[in-house]
Order: sequence, then C-alpha cells, then structure tokens
Amino acid sequence: MNDSILIIENLKTYFPVNLPNGRQGFVKAVDGVNLSVKKGEVMGLVGESGSGKSTLAYTLMGMYSPTEGRMVFLGQDICAVSHKRSLTLKKDIQIVFQDPGSSLNRQQTIRQIIELPLRVHKIVKKSEVDRKIASILQLVELSPDYMYKSPASIGGGERQMVAIARALAANPRFIVLDEPTSALDVSIQAKIINMLMQLQKKQELTYLFITHDLSLMRNIATRVAIMYLGKICEMAETVSFFKNPLHPYTRMLLSAIPVVSEEEEALKPKRVLSTGEIPSPVNIPPGCSFHLRCRERSRECSITDPEMREVVPGHFVRCHLYDKK
Repeated sequence: MNDSILIIENLKTYFPVNLPNGRQGFVKAVDGVNLSVKKGEVMGLVGESGSGKSTLAYTLMGMYSPTEGRMVFLGQDICAVSHKRSLTLKKDIQIVFQDPGSSLNRQQTIRQIIELPLRVHKIVKKSEVDRKIASILQLVELSPDYMYKSPASIGGGERQMVAIARALAANPRFIVLDEPTSALDVSIQAKIINMLMQLQKKQELTYLFITHDLSLMRNIATRVAIMYLGKICEMAETVSFFKNPLHPYTRMLLSAIPVVSEEEEALKPKRVLSTGEIPSPVNIPPGCSFHLRCRERSRECSITDPEMREVVPGHFVRCHLYDKK
C-alpha cells in the first residue's frame, strides 16, 4: 500500500455509558474499522445517522481518543501522538464540518478566521498575510472584500466557502469533508461540490468525503465504503460498487435512491424494502449487526460476525452470503 496516504487498522472508539441497575456499558461508535485512502483520491464514506462515520472522522482529527487500533498517516502512527500532535500533522490534515454556522466564530472577521492557520503554521510573512487571504478567498470563488465581513453577515453557502478557505489556508494534503453540503440549500449544493472537486485536482488534495447521499458518491468518489453500526460492511471502486452491490444493506440503500428517468431506474437494484430500525450502538445484536433487518439472513448470521472478504479484486464485503465464494 505504498500509494496510501492513510491506513486505518482495527480502529475502535468506544464511549462509556451508565446502564440500568448501575451497570456500565459502551457506545461502540467505531467498532473495528479497517480502511485505506490512496493519495489523490476521493474516498466516499456513507452511512445512516448513527453509523459512526462522523465519530471516525473526529477520531482521525484527534477530537476523540481511539479505544484501540492504529491510524497511520504518511507512515506515522497518529494514534500514538493524538494527545500531542505535531504542527506538521495538524497542518497536513484539515476538516470541513457540516454546519458552518457553528464551526466559524461569529465574533471574528473572515480575515481573522483565515489568518489564524496562516500564522500558526507560518505559511507566509506577516506583510503578505492580506494578499494570501485574498488569493485563498478567490480560490473558493469569493471576492477579497469578504475578508472584512463576519460570518453572521453572509449566507450559509458563503460561510461554508469560508470554512473551506480556512482548511485550505494551512496547505493541507488531506481534507475530511463531514457532510459539507447537507446543511445548505439545494441551490448552492452543486456549486460547493463542483468547487471542491476543482480544488482537489488543482491543489492535489486527498479527500475523505463523509455523506449519507449515495447518488452524490456516484459522481465524485473514486471508491465508496458503506458503514453500519460502527463497521465497514462493503467497500469497492465506485464503478464496481454501483454496478454490482453485494451486501444486502448496500442494495437496500441503493434501491431507495430517488431517480428522475426510466434509464436511471433500470440501473438500480431490485427494490429492497427497509425493515426495522438501526439498533442502538449500546446494544448491538450478536452475530452480524445487520441480521435483524436482513431478508437474506441465515442462522449463522445471528451467531457469528462475518469477516470482510475480497469477493472480486478490489471489492470487499462483510457478509455470510459470500463465505464460500
């Protein structure tokens, strides 16, 4: 995996909780994830609310401490230094949060917001700060005049552009995009996505793109991974993933994607009705965590948690249906 910028091995992030009768349990938000991200790709991480995808991102950023496992970024195990991350590591890995209204300080000007990473990481000399901020704003399609405004005085789409500008200011190699358009109006979502993809190519960036929108991943992701109850259940290159979805949960998600033409409808898997609700991560069922909602379950599914298998080259699935294939 010499072309991997990030390798995650058996990552677990558990949170202790108090249960009835004085017992202690754990929310298994991330539960044994293995994932690699190649340099220059857009890795799509998809899942329902509560699947653990944002917790995975926050653990990667050092906001949560991992319970177990390794995260290796450019050869450095960042789990081992999560409490004292170097400035170089903080510079190389940036994040764009879902809601720019809460992730930007409304008491600061946009100039102050973007200046901070420039100053902390010593990107430019003090005399060149304003010129650098102006050029970064132009990268995200905002006028340099925006540096004198505050987040409260601009729209949601513009605030997210400022959040992206703040991430770019550190000259990162890797950006985590945590549902960066889900809080925005539909009218602005496409503009933000197009801008992100142009920046990815121009700046030679690698993205971990977290979303619940599978149809978006079809158009922008290099590879797609599906997360359910803290685990990866399927992962493949985008073309293979959409052409031949293997996991019953993946087929359920894909069959529910709304389409506007008969041609698109023909590409979808046969309709799979969603049954039941995602269980609590405090009380994950034994065996396969999806078996209570799966119409293809067998007795083995309620007993043994399946292992991730490479069914065809580059296409991995965690399901007992493929144990003998």
